[in-house]
Amino acid sequence: MNLILMGLPGAGKGTQAERIVEKYQIPHISTGDMFRAAIKGQTELGIKAKSFIDAGELVPDEVTIGIVRERLNEDDCKDGFLLDGFPRTVAQAEALEDILSSMGRKIDYVLNVDVPEQLLMDRLTGRRVSPTSGKTYHVIFNPPKVEGVCDLDGSELIQRDDDKPETVKKRLEVNQQQAQPLIDFYSAKGYLESIKGDQDINVVFNDIDQLLRGIHA
Repeated sequence: MNLILMGLPGAGKGTQAERIVEKYQIPHISTGDMFRAAIKGQTELGIKAKSFIDAGELVPDEVTIGIVRERLNEDDCKDGFLLDGFPRTVAQAEALEDILSSMGRKIDYVLNVDVPEQLLMDRLTGRRVSPTSGKTYHVIFNPPKVEGVCDLDGSELIQRDDDKPETVKKRLEVNQQQAQPLIDFYSAKGYLESIKGDQDINVVFNDIDQLLRGIHA
């Protein structure tokens, strides 16, 4: 099965990706992993990508797409893959269609883990950190024994700037703006499946699993 996983920050994509990969024995392919492997392997495209990354520039589409093509042609992808973080634009999505078509393959599903914005805000703004021990807590999901105080050393917990509501809200808005054209593209293709991500993680996976089992039916 050939899958793409989408979802805003805080949607719980990582947890679901682990479970899909474990159950269906397909590789989890993220853009970062692909770049690191190509750079480590000193492939021609890896060397090109490194030159842009080292210069602090975005890796051009043609290099990214070339690295994706190489990765999808590797043996472990012959029975399918789970793409995460690619495509990011409609141009990349169209290029992926061309790559798969040349291989006689197509996307089975684009799984979009959909979570209401307020819940994403609660998840992402609830993190608290001890500035001395570095231990991380969450006010809802992993609170300290005493509110606002580190269990390990009694230091006062802080909220990092990245976790403050105004920063998180902006991050979510930017991500949603980037994701919407892709959602529209894949919806028109008939690939898109929206998964309710505001449920227990086991229920979310069960919903995904029911859908994926249909591919083999």
